[in-house]
Amino acid sequence: MSADWSGMGGDAWSDLGTVRARLAAGASPDADARHGRTALWIAAEAGSPEVVAELAARSADVDAEVDGRTALWCAVYAGRADNARALAEAGANPWRPMMNGWPPGRLALAGPTPGLFPRPDGEPGLTDAEQAFVARARALIAALADITDDGHSVTCVAGIDAAEAVRRLEATPATDEEIEEIFDDPFDDMDENLKFLGVTDVPGGCVVAQPWGFGADIPGVQKALSAGTRCYGLYANPKSGNQGSAAVDGIVVEWDTHPGGGDTDESEPTEEILRAYLLQGHAEAELCVRAGLLLPDSRAITGTPDLWVKLPDHWV
Repeated sequence: MSADWSGMGGDAWSDLGTVRARLAAGASPDADARHGRTALWIAAEAGSPEVVAELAARSADVDAEVDGRTALWCAVYAGRADNARALAEAGANPWRPMMNGWPPGRLALAGPTPGLFPRPDGEPGLTDAEQAFVARARALIAALADITDDGHSVTCVAGIDAAEAVRRLEATPATDEEIEEIFDDPFDDMDENLKFLGVTDVPGGCVVAQPWGFGADIPGVQKALSAGTRCYGLYANPKSGNQGSAAVDGIVVEWDTHPGGGDTDESEPTEEILRAYLLQGHAEAELCVRAGLLLPDSRAITGTPDLWVKLPDHWV
């Protein structure tokens, strides 16, 4: 048996026998197991509570930080309340200051298990603004929960309605026959089909979407839609995952980002850390939050829009 953590796949971190054998051979729970992350850190977010308890009991410092966060913080962020409890029982401190005002205990207040840790006197809870943001994020996640397929694109535009979006895009109404033909075979003539977009009014602005391709998230569309405002888009690429973008006042300011990816670090503003935590795995909801839109359901993105339009040839 190896005396380190090499070759440990995802399932192995839930196998107590395998982990105990590695420990018996000399592997350390505090050693670098993958890209600077310790075995305890990895198990906290991806292993079983039994493995976490075993590693924590043998760790020299259960609150050691990697990239500004402890294993307990990682368990909370990953939604692993069971592992978080195991770490707390092993002595990890839920209220140790970290991550720009988000110790594990305070982060948990915004998650699905707000009662995970008792809050000591003097430790701040969520502000009114943070509580409102949590409620809004949860509502959007629930409203868009039925978006499960890839291949669509969407741009969420702040502060303008569908009619203004159509004007900016120089688009013309599409016929029912044209749309039906595309849905019969979206890939028959993709160059032509990319010109057809759905546009829908929503509270806070409008949504421009294409269920079958990347046409709603091309630079020309973003530049036109963002004049005097801002918009956020993505293409849910079936091959490589979500590819995000943003434009402000006619200029593309972000490209090939990863909305819903969940990445964050201690240098981020406190509100950005909360946003990443709440919206990880919910790319479309993140776009809506950033644009200030409140969608009641997923119709504007993957359903039947208010109107179908066709772009002029020079857009695509």
